[in-house]
Amino acid sequence: MSGAVPGPDGLLRCPWGESADDYRVYHDTEWGRPVHGEDPLFERISLEAFQSGLSWITILRRREGFRAAFAGFRIAEVAEFGPADAERLLQDEGIIRNRAKIEATIANARAARELDGGLDALVWRFAAGPDRPAPRTLAEVPAVTPESTALAKELKKNGFRFVGPTTAYALMQACGLVDDHLVDCHVRTDRPPHPEAAGA
Repeated sequence: MSGAVPGPDGLLRCPWGESADDYRVYHDTEWGRPVHGEDPLFERISLEAFQSGLSWITILRRREGFRAAFAGFRIAEVAEFGPADAERLLQDEGIIRNRAKIEATIANARAARELDGGLDALVWRFAAGPDRPAPRTLAEVPAVTPESTALAKELKKNGFRFVGPTTAYALMQACGLVDDHLVDCHVRTDRPPHPEAAGA
């Protein structure tokens, strides 16, 4: 079924949130919570692009290395990176040394800098509606949605790279545009009352 599972602390979590300590912290404190701001959203887009083809925990455990390498993901600074910076990053063992993804991150910073209205406004136009039902199991969590497909298309139209519909949906999940915490997960804010509590 892959429904919410209890952790050592007795709290119910999405199953992936109990698969490693790093995941538990990320699940409980960050994933699915609304993220706003140009640079914070640029960081999430960048990390999701680097995650493509890899496990998320690989990226999570290198996050500070990525932040150091990419000037804290400050758009104004990364947009000024040139060929020498790309070569420097290819030698940086603190990140994933993939030329296409490094060059895409620099290009995406330039695209974000040129956006009319900003990255925050663009991304949040595609947030899911509040009436979206909560998933009960992992099987009910989609990999792609019409909204993520539209978001990917809009980002690409504005010059962003490595932002397909699946990556865009992972971004939406991570940044709280959609709440994919399972219905029984303790992090979910709109959980229905427990049957025992309801009958008390």
